[in-house]
Amino acid sequence: MTAAPRTRVQRRPVHGVLLLDKPLGLSSNDALQKAKWLLRAEKAGHTGTLDPLATGVLPLCFGAATKFSQLHLDADKTYEAVARLGVTTSTGDAEGDVLQQREVFATADDLVAATARFTGRIRQVPPMHSALKKDGKALYEYARAGIEVEREAREVQIYALNMAFAEESPPHTAIKIIVKCSKGTYIRTLGEDVGAALGCGAHLTALRRTGTGGFGLQDCVTLAQLEAMDEEQRLACLLPVEALLSGHMRVTLAKEDAERFLSGMRRHGPWHDADQVAVFGEQPATLLGSAFTKAGELIPRRLLSPPELLQIVERTTSVCM
Repeated sequence: MTAAPRTRVQRRPVHGVLLLDKPLGLSSNDALQKAKWLLRAEKAGHTGTLDPLATGVLPLCFGAATKFSQLHLDADKTYEAVARLGVTTSTGDAEGDVLQQREVFATADDLVAATARFTGRIRQVPPMHSALKKDGKALYEYARAGIEVEREAREVQIYALNMAFAEESPPHTAIKIIVKCSKGTYIRTLGEDVGAALGCGAHLTALRRTGTGGFGLQDCVTLAQLEAMDEEQRLACLLPVEALLSGHMRVTLAKEDAERFLSGMRRHGPWHDADQVAVFGEQPATLLGSAFTKAGELIPRRLLSPPELLQIVERTTSVCM
């Protein structure tokens, strides 16, 4: 019996940010491709990977929003995790092979000391099972080939760290971790380092990102929810492109200045120096791009294209009608 031909999805321009609660077991790219297919979007990208065994906040950028995705690659993150004590693995999480098992003698005072030790500026050696690249090749590719690559320790910032034993009294088998940290922090490595400091070793059994750059779980939608929606409901889940620039100084330009700014020309005005500026047109009030200001000059950084602006305006107009 001949299989029926697959229906080709008709792609379309879609612009905005989808806050996805990534499910367990899917890579970030798999989740992105699924959402892209559901929205029938032409262009999409994510703002930093979550491991397949991690869940939680994953901002997905569509169309013009992809131009500003780097802003959330650099954003601070918040995680909740569970670390199993007494067992170390080859990957630092439950996916790896068990390397060593030890008894756990850690006390509440030990955990308090570890919390203080790992709060603030700390140094981490990136794990072999990570997407960090060495000579153009991801570290996990070396790891899968059984090759250990020398990695330099990197400084990261732990803004807040809360750790507690999962059980009130011994024997302690796990710790619950809540952490707010800078970009580039590996929570698997944090769990391993805390386990080493407690003298028993540890590996992560659960990891959930609860926030990134001001976006939280309360704002997210799941793939299952998206699948149950019709197309208009899915599009209504998208935040506008400017949601990625929420912390930027806002500048609004009149029509003539807006047109010149979009052509890449600097504009002059009474602006104080600012490194992050979101620039809008006056009529209609639409994001034109990002910039910075210095010595009274507005200097373009990333600009929307005329077709993108037209598509966004047309979409906004149709929704408001």
